[in-house]
Amino acid sequence: MPTIRSMFLQVNALQVHYPGRQGAAVDSVSLQLQAGQMGVLIGPSGCGKTTLLRAVAGLEKISAGDISIGGVVVSGHGVHLPPEERRIGMVFQDYALFPHLNVAQNIAFGLHRWPLDRQRARVKDVLALVGLDNSGQRYAHELSGGQQQRVALARALAPQPQLLLLDEPFSNLDVDLRERLAHELRSILKMANTTALFVTHDQLEAFALGDVIGVMHQGRLEQWDDAYHLYHRPATRFVAEFIGHGVFAPATLRQEGHDIVLDTPLGELRETMAAHAQAPQLGECDVLLRADDIVHDDAALVKAQIIRKAFRGSEFLYTLLLDSGQTLMAHVPSHHDHHLGEWIGIRAEVDHVVTFAKATA
Repeated sequence: MPTIRSMFLQVNALQVHYPGRQGAAVDSVSLQLQAGQMGVLIGPSGCGKTTLLRAVAGLEKISAGDISIGGVVVSGHGVHLPPEERRIGMVFQDYALFPHLNVAQNIAFGLHRWPLDRQRARVKDVLALVGLDNSGQRYAHELSGGQQQRVALARALAPQPQLLLLDEPFSNLDVDLRERLAHELRSILKMANTTALFVTHDQLEAFALGDVIGVMHQGRLEQWDDAYHLYHRPATRFVAEFIGHGVFAPATLRQEGHDIVLDTPLGELRETMAAHAQAPQLGECDVLLRADDIVHDDAALVKAQIIRKAFRGSEFLYTLLLDSGQTLMAHVPSHHDHHLGEWIGIRAEVDHVVTFAKATA
């Protein structure tokens, strides 16, 4: 683990309350980012992720806790630095480009206190950084949505902010363009060695962008981790349900020597005690079965009925029903095009056994 001194952005036990609203919009959230890292906040609508971003920006006053940027407390007990004193850049859903200014003038807007020759050099540098070298004299209406997003990014980067904040900047773009731009944005920010915090509701964007990703729910940060651990080692039941495709199935957990063994609707699953994410609680539990844990195998003893199918290009996402009434999901290669209502053989191939206490009604 990096030491506390290496952290660039620190949010400690943060709370934000809105007048007249019951409960906290942001509730006891703590997270850290190292210099040059990209963090992503993801979660359902109304979970508090944008409020948290606005608190870091200084656009929301906090109720408790503190925020430090570059070792300086910017929000805390008796401290509230205004946004313009935090040296942050922001990119929003609406790029808010000035239609009467060309691209170069839009980018230079935040550099009005710089000498003219330095402004021109900086505009040239950031245009090259975002791949718009020859677009300085064009206007917003002449640009595609993706190009406008790059201009907004260049404008935010131009004053050399110590922290960049992005609130769903791709939400107005089509799905294919969003994924491509997410990868490009990561490359741009890594080249600029910029520390960034990004808000999205899209998991693919989060996975493409984030060195570390936070899943929020009802104002709380459920897990702050890399994509691999969010998917394979979810810390809470909500994270397990929110990330990826999967369902919980009833199981019974027992110990055999140094192994834990689960009896599930698809047979026995086994994992070493050392590999299991949490100390096992023996007895009845719920096991997470993701769509990629379920393998279509006509020779398998367990059969399931296809009750829903979604074509994903290279694969189908099947929703399956067992005789017991348990539903499962499975990724199946798209050349295995079975009909709704058809019964197919399935088996489990689970590399990471994830269990939680049995859900109560």
